[in-house]
Amino acid sequence: MLTTVDFTPGDIVAVHHKIHEGDKVRVQVFKGVVLGMKGRGENKSFTVQKMNGQISIERIWPISSPAIDKVLVVEKPRKRVRRAKLNNLKVPKSVR
Repeated sequence: MLTTVDFTPGDIVAVHHKIHEGDKVRVQVFKGVVLGMKGRGENKSFTVQKMNGQISIERIWPISSPAIDKVLVVEKPRKRVRRAKLNNLKVPKSVR
């Protein structure tokens, strides 16, 4: 569960996500670009997109999710991001 949000849209982050398999718990890392954040307070959530070859995979997490172990900022963008939501990075369905 996150207490503070140290990332913004455009950052490359590694989300450490807890996965429960039977009685075991393991941590899986999802590394990608933060496309946007929405909501406020307890309802705040963020979207991360990663590219696997030519396939884009998007995942949405609530900030208050107990399944999130930690979020590490891997890289900040070189230039200032001038949009709150980076929907221009999404791959259109006609290209897939």
